[in-house]
Amino acid sequence: EILYCCRFESWRPNSLSPGSVVSMNARYRMSLPSRGSATRLGNNSPTAKRGEFVALGPIDGNNSRFIVVEGPIGAGKTALASRLAESMSASLLLEEVVENPFLERFYRDGRSAALPAQMFFLFARARQLDELRQPDLFSDVRVADYLFAKDRLFAELNLDADELALYDQVAANLDVDPPTPDLVIYLQANVDALMDRIARRGIGYERTIERAYLVRIAEKYARYFHAYNESPLLIVNASDIDPIHNDADYERLFQQIEKTTGGRHFFNPVAAALA
Repeated sequence: EILYCCRFESWRPNSLSPGSVVSMNARYRMSLPSRGSATRLGNNSPTAKRGEFVALGPIDGNNSRFIVVEGPIGAGKTALASRLAESMSASLLLEEVVENPFLERFYRDGRSAALPAQMFFLFARARQLDELRQPDLFSDVRVADYLFAKDRLFAELNLDADELALYDQVAANLDVDPPTPDLVIYLQANVDALMDRIARRGIGYERTIERAYLVRIAEKYARYFHAYNESPLLIVNASDIDPIHNDADYERLFQQIEKTTGGRHFFNPVAAALA
């Protein structure tokens, strides 16, 4: 039996200028995912190395903007979020994937590590999103590579009924109030493209991800975003474009992002070129 509990410690940072790179602890530190801080820049970030941290500002404000890039494993959301943050001189919020000590075992052994892996993500994401509401730091634009709602999607995929009930109880006690994005960019790609990108990026433990699991993830995302109406949504056909390494693809996508202010929009330049 595993008992999950949280210990919160108050912390208030000094004022920092926009885009400052700082070493800092989370405002609320939780006992399970205590390895590292919440706001961590990833390997693909052009502005910092793994292990450095970027200051995030408050969500409220006339000039602030919160952009989220989402998609299944291998869609390229972290790399795109990093490139967008560079273009917009924005703060970057990346989920703590490498920091999760249970993830490799989950991909290798499956169910036996599903619950602790999911709990780590729940606590880490809750802590990160709370930092977005700190009034002491300021940045006009924040870019994240996940929606908090994805945590429940993966819990539904990976946990059995009893584990999911425990997860829901813990999540309810955390009482997370995630900010509503000003724009969500959903990267949609076919499973062949996802498998190819996972293989090319060469992360050892990801090589055990089965195609059937990716199919389930992609279907889960498709159903979720089919009904999504909480913020403006840009659905990107990412199977046949490469906005990370192809500057022309990135510029076309960036122009679409800049003019997307409401409603549901689709970005499919390959289909447009064939029309």
